[in-house]
Amino acid sequence: MSVAILAAERPVCAYVYDRAVLHANVRALRAALPAGTRIAYAMKANGDDRVVAALLTHVDGLEVASGGELAAAVAAGSPFTVFSGPAKTDADLRAAVAAGAVINVESLHELRRLTVHGRARVCLRVNRSHPALPGSHAMAGVPTAFGIDEALLPEAVRLVREGGLDLAGFHLHAVSNNLDAAAHAAYIRGAVAWAGEAAGRWGVQAPIVNVGGGFGVDIAGDGRFDLEAFRDALSDLDLPAGATLVVEPGRFVAASAGWYAAEVLDVKQTHGRWFVVVRGGTHHFRLPASWGYSHPFTVLPVDAWPYPFERPQVRDATVDVAGEQCNPRDVLARDAPVSAVRAGDVLVFANTGAYGWEVAHHDFLRHAHPQFMII
Repeated sequence: MSVAILAAERPVCAYVYDRAVLHANVRALRAALPAGTRIAYAMKANGDDRVVAALLTHVDGLEVASGGELAAAVAAGSPFTVFSGPAKTDADLRAAVAAGAVINVESLHELRRLTVHGRARVCLRVNRSHPALPGSHAMAGVPTAFGIDEALLPEAVRLVREGGLDLAGFHLHAVSNNLDAAAHAAYIRGAVAWAGEAAGRWGVQAPIVNVGGGFGVDIAGDGRFDLEAFRDALSDLDLPAGATLVVEPGRFVAASAGWYAAEVLDVKQTHGRWFVVVRGGTHHFRLPASWGYSHPFTVLPVDAWPYPFERPQVRDATVDVAGEQCNPRDVLARDAPVSAVRAGDVLVFANTGAYGWEVAHHDFLRHAHPQFMII
C-alpha cells in the first residue's frame, strides 16, 4: 500500500483499493452465511468500476439504487441485479424491466406505475414492525421513506396480481452499519419467519427473502461484527420451502479494502493549537464531518524535501487535520496524537473504501479530484 501511495502524483491525494481485501471480506461473509445465500453487493458503498469488476468474480450479483447504478451493473455484466430506492423514475423502471432486474418495490404508487412497463419481477419492500436494531441508520421498524407499511401488504399483493407482475418475494432491509452480530442474526431469523408466513398466506412459491445489508464496520474504534457468533446463530435457520436468502452487503465488503491518502501541505500553530493541513478534505472524504467523529490515520514519512528552507513540522503533540477548503468544518481528525508529522509527509486514512468518495461533495470550490488506484 505504501509503495502505491508513494508512486502517486504529487502532492499526493488518492484513494487506493485492494482487490485481495475485497475478495477476503466476501469469502469471510459467505462462510458465515447459511449455504445457498446469494450475495448482492450494494454498489452505493463503492461504485468504482474496477471495484465492481473485482467483486463480480466473488459475489452473486449487485444491488443498485439508481438508474445510473443500474446502467453500470448492466455494463459490468451483473448476473443477478436487485433494484432498490424510494424515488425510481419511469425511466428507471423501464430500464429495470429491460435488464431483468428484481425490483424492490417501495410503495403502492410505484407498483401502479410499474404495471405499465411490462411484466416485472418484484419483491415487496415492507417496512414492518420489529424490535429496533443498533446501527447508524434505521431503515425499517420506524417511520421512514422506505418500503410499504405492513398494514398495506394486502393491497400491494392485489396490485401485483391485477397488474400482471411476478411476485418473487420480500425485501426487508432494516438498518445500516450494525456491529451487533447476535442482534443481526436474530433480526434475520425473524425476517425469514415473517417472510415464510407471508409467502404461505399469499401463495408465493420459492420466495426470495432479501434481508438487505447492514453488516457493520467500526471505522473509528476496535469493535467488530463477530462473524463466528453470527454464523453460529444462523446455523439452524429454517428457510421456507425453496426459498432463497439474499443479503446486500456494502460497507462490510468495501470499507477495509480502501485507503485515503493526503499529502501534508502545511503544519502550523494558531492560538496554541496545532493544525496539519492536507491536500484533500471532506469534499473527498465526508464521513468524519457528517458523522462528527475523528478518523484515525497513519503518518507515512516522506524524507524528500524540495525546498531550501526549513520544513514545517511538529513532534509529540495532538493535532487537528484540516483540508484544503475555505471552510472551518473541513476537518478529518481532531485532537489526534502524533509522534512526528512534517510538511511533505502523507497521512493515510484506513477503512475508507465505503461511503468515502461516493458521498462527498466532489466539486465544492472546484478543487481537483483525487487519484484512484486499485492493486
